[in-house]
Amino acid sequence: MDSIALTLVIIGALNWLLVGLFQFDLVASIFGGMDSIVSRIIYTLVGLAGVYSIKFYTRDKDNHKTRVD
Repeated sequence: MDSIALTLVIIGALNWLLVGLFQFDLVASIFGGMDSIVSRIIYTLVGLAGVYSIKFYTRDKDNHKTRVD
């Protein structure tokens, strides 16, 4: 599950990079616009992956405590 979440977060980050630099939404252009159901599903999955990835912050803190102790 972690690998899937990381992949989706990277896809989202690359899409935002394209939007920021070139005003080009790759997901929307591939799947028929921002309002198409497929684009909305992808945006939702990327968002959920981002929320899921918040757990990596707590995992890093737990690993750091283990190494220090």
